[in-house]
Formats: sequence, C-alpha cells, structure tokens
Amino acid sequence: MTDKYRSPYEAYPFLSDSGDDLRCDFEILTDKMSSMTGLLASLCPERREEILRVDELIYHFNPSLRTHFAIEEDEVNWLLSTIKELENQVKDRFERFVLPAGSTRGSYAHVLRVEGKQLVRILYKAREKGIEFKDELIDFASLISGYFFMLALWLNKIDGIDEKEFVSRNYKL
Repeated sequence: MTDKYRSPYEAYPFLSDSGDDLRCDFEILTDKMSSMTGLLASLCPERREEILRVDELIYHFNPSLRTHFAIEEDEVNWLLSTIKELENQVKDRFERFVLPAGSTRGSYAHVLRVEGKQLVRILYKAREKGIEFKDELIDFASLISGYFFMLALWLNKIDGIDEKEFVSRNYKL
C-alpha cells in the first residue's frame, strides 16, 4: 500500500482523514453554516447582533466532535430563550407545514435550518461509527436548526411574505 498523498496547499489539516471518520465533514459543514450565518447577518440589521452571536456559537461548536463541547450552559439557555421569543412572534405561522421559501433572507434562514439537520445526521452517523461524544452535541445542533426555522418565519413575516402551506401527497394529517 502506498502512502496517502497530502497536498502541501491543503486549506485544512484534516481533509485527508479517512472517509469513515466524519469529524472533518462535521467541521466543514459547521464552517459553511458559520459563513452563511455571517452572510445572513449582513442582510438583517434588525437582528444582526443576535445572528452574529449565533454565528460565534456555531464556530465554537465546529471542533466539538474532535475535541469537546465548548458551548456554555448560559449560551444554550440564551439560544433557547431567543428561539422562544421568535416562536411567540410567529406562532400563527407554523401551525401547518409550509414551503421552505419566502423572502431572500427567509430563504437563507431555511437553508441554514436544513444544514442544522445535516449536522444532527452526521452526529448520529458518527456515533454509529464509534465516535464518542455527549448527547448535548445532538441537542445543540437541533437547537441551531430550530433557531433558523423560527428566524425564517420571522424574516418572512417582517418582509411581508405569507407562508405558503404545503400539503404532502405522502403524509395525510
């Protein structure tokens, strides 16, 4: 067997990790989420500081699968209260399934919501592969997804965009 090639120009030292080791995939996805969150913050002066705080939490979350969970309890509580605040402001908008669409800002938030779910999925796969970590990583990734869902609804509301109900042909309520 030959040695694995490592480019001297690699942008990140873990890019050549084994495909079975999902830690680098997790880190790349959190990096992408953080970058997109920064973009969204630039479009949302009304909640810029809040979104940048979430952005910072995502970046602290980035190495958690490789090292340890560095998010403090008070930060988790702040995120929970922020989600609850948003939920109270948009409670009439999520009583049904809605299309992940709306204003440009709301749509960016929906994309980030889905990427939060991808983080949860990577974490479950990593656990199946034997990577040990505390359950709070799954909880935090789920909270991030929930935050962006509520933010999407809030942004659509203040941007004057009504949610479009989605009725699945596969799931009858």
